[in-house]
Amino acid sequence: MRHDPAIGALVVMLRGLRLYGMAQATEELGQQGAPAFEAAVPVLAQLLKAELAEREVRSIAYQIRAAKFPAYKDLAGFDFSAAEINEATVRQLHAGDFVDRAENVVLIGGPGTGKTHVAIALAVQAIEYHRRKIRFWSTVDLVNALEQEK
Repeated sequence: MRHDPAIGALVVMLRGLRLYGMAQATEELGQQGAPAFEAAVPVLAQLLKAELAEREVRSIAYQIRAAKFPAYKDLAGFDFSAAEINEATVRQLHAGDFVDRAENVVLIGGPGTGKTHVAIALAVQAIEYHRRKIRFWSTVDLVNALEQEK
């Protein structure tokens, strides 16, 4: 019985893709030590990495659509010099630590001050890098939905 780290990585990726039967078969083939299978391991690893990456991209795209943002925004397109927003605070929030600590962020200001842009940028960051599920609501839409449920 042999233990090959490359085959172990294949098994982990297969389980991550919920391909449990293939993971079991891979373990068994790895233990047999068949030269043809061992030669195929690098190719299989590349294919599984590609599938994992593609699923990740599709998942992020789906979550962005499901959030129902009015438009895609990120901090790269935000002009801090034109807004009365503390850039250091926004960049700190952009790291997403407040989400892990279950803290709220409230953005207050008049029209055109960048509240929606910053809120969407923070939410996009939470989806892309922290794998959070987000649903964007404008105040008017939220109040209307609550009134309708009443």
